[in-house]
Amino acid sequence: MDIKSIWGHFSQNTRSLMTGIFKIKSLSLRLLVALFLLLALAFFIYLRGVHFAVIETDLGESEKGSQAQSELFEGECKGILPLAEEIGIIYQLNLEAIKTKRSEISQKLAQDRKWRLFFPSTTFEEINQIEEMLFSVLRDARFADPSTLRQLKLVTIPKSIYAPLPASFDGIFAIFPENFWESVKNQAVKRRNQPLLVAYIIDYFRKIPYPLEQDSSYRVSRNGFFGGMGKNEGKNGLTASVTLHKSMQEVVSKQEDLSRPLSLLSGIIFAIIILFLGWLYLRMHHKQILQSAQKLSLYATIIILTLFLSKMVDFFLPHYTDLFEAIRYPLYVPFAAILIAILLSNELAFFSVFVLTVVLGLFLVEDTNRFLVSNFTAGIVAVLSCKTLRKRKEVFGICTKVWIASVLIFFAYNLTSDKFWGISTLIDSSIAAAYLLLTSILIISFLPIFESIFAIMTDITLMEYMDPNNELLRRLSLEAPGTYQHCLVVGSLAEAAAQAVGANGFFCRVSTLYHDIGKLFNPHYFTENQMGGFNIHQLLTPLESAQVIIDHVKEGEALARKHRLPQSFIDIIKEHHGHTLVYYFYTKQLDQAGGDKEGVDENQFRYPGPDPTSKESAIIMMADTVEAASRSLETVSEESLAQLVERLIGEKLRDGQFRHCELNFKEFETIKNTIVKTLAVARHLRIKYPEKKD
Repeated sequence: MDIKSIWGHFSQNTRSLMTGIFKIKSLSLRLLVALFLLLALAFFIYLRGVHFAVIETDLGESEKGSQAQSELFEGECKGILPLAEEIGIIYQLNLEAIKTKRSEISQKLAQDRKWRLFFPSTTFEEINQIEEMLFSVLRDARFADPSTLRQLKLVTIPKSIYAPLPASFDGIFAIFPENFWESVKNQAVKRRNQPLLVAYIIDYFRKIPYPLEQDSSYRVSRNGFFGGMGKNEGKNGLTASVTLHKSMQEVVSKQEDLSRPLSLLSGIIFAIIILFLGWLYLRMHHKQILQSAQKLSLYATIIILTLFLSKMVDFFLPHYTDLFEAIRYPLYVPFAAILIAILLSNELAFFSVFVLTVVLGLFLVEDTNRFLVSNFTAGIVAVLSCKTLRKRKEVFGICTKVWIASVLIFFAYNLTSDKFWGISTLIDSSIAAAYLLLTSILIISFLPIFESIFAIMTDITLMEYMDPNNELLRRLSLEAPGTYQHCLVVGSLAEAAAQAVGANGFFCRVSTLYHDIGKLFNPHYFTENQMGGFNIHQLLTPLESAQVIIDHVKEGEALARKHRLPQSFIDIIKEHHGHTLVYYFYTKQLDQAGGDKEGVDENQFRYPGPDPTSKESAIIMMADTVEAASRSLETVSEESLAQLVERLIGEKLRDGQFRHCELNFKEFETIKNTIVKTLAVARHLRIKYPEKKD
């Protein structure tokens, strides 16, 4: 058995199972779906992160970045990490002093080659590398009084060494004790496992006074801890800020104590408010979704999946510093926007874009302003682009449009920073492309799963069923060409009528191609396939003829299930005749019985039903009936077609065929007028051309 067959069996069994589940106590199931969505949203809010803004800093603008970063942290983090006591200043080595010292050591080692006696296999390049490494360790070392050091360890600032201020510090210079240089050695050995060589070079650095200066990168006060990138930080400042952010997350989590009931209660209250607003919107604009356990479950599944994926990325991303630095515009909303637009409706997708953008922006660890602008724009562009979606591969095209819109957002943010272009814009564009490529892959992967489980028919799937090379359509065109042409015309009529009343015209057009596939079993029993030849019904009794005609519905249903057609197609096959009376053969049987109605069982001449249960099914019934009868008209005009349509649809109304569909009287009039106009075009007469004479 090939993969396609396995997937077919799986999807059919899953669809049957889910259909059974959705039919059991629909109200209870909808309440259960709402409860799951409430809990998912509550926990998403409950596990909220700390908002953090990454400041764009090019290597040549470190001083400017320092000021911006410091101001931003002061605004974002003020009061988040209150300190219990007054703490002092943090010091660092003067960068120019250690640069000068390193230069002096390089000259000494270059002139005095005694070190070769102890390290004969060591090259001068390796010596330079260790010098650079020691310079880096000394540059990152920080000094403060014991109270300040305790606070530094609390927030785990990313520096190599935290050391007490030397007792020899006079406000400018300090000579460092042996334990400090031992710490320097240990840090260097961790990076390069050559302890003897490291210890040898460290001897050149020690035993001289070094000037200390206040570290402006980290300012601490009684009101809180504010981080920024100092002018000596260079590109390491951003990494420091990222690690600071991770530390802040841990501290805030401890302070909030997420295990407390009040924290969870807060999340539940927020979730209830959001769900209540969503319920109001659905009640006012999408009652059919609110009343359908099937569609409501699909909608909730997409929302929960989006919340889960975004929270997982948000949780793990800060643990990968390089990625966290690069990703300033994570795009989560287009994933849900495209799925909802394809599977449910564009209007609901617009509403979902707004709600998800706000919820994710408020409760994820991102820069709120950038996140809101980029995701809202991306979501709106995604929904607008889905209106013409017909093939799965077009999802990549939609995400490309979203990417172009996102790049414009990045460019606009650059201009607000008085920069036209920068490496950060290129990085942002690349990250956005990666996000949207992954989004396309996930959407294409989830679409068939959702379509199968929730029995949803999308335009993408409909396009696939329109393929003339489909086995059933190919057989129909070859074995029953008259029926195939009949299906094409009925499809055009039904599509036009459905669009006129706001129903799904594309579904009508495609499903109609399959509504008469049951005629493949006995195609020549149907007049459209007899091509003016012998009528086989002359050999049958009226009851036998009626049974052959009626059986094409049951046989069509069986054939559709065999070829795993969607349930919505099967419903059209079963409902397109409702419980209509096969009037022609019924009257023949009545004539043979001498007009005695008691002697003829009318039920034997009626289709088994059920009656149409949707607008689309009712429209297809009307189009099917009118198209077949119009072929018997001697003169085709708009007036004659209008009379035919009025009579046939009126008969079906009086016969109760449309009792369970969702059409109102105004829509019936619109449908009748549209069918007349469309059929008049299809049956238009041409002038008779004179015979050409020699």
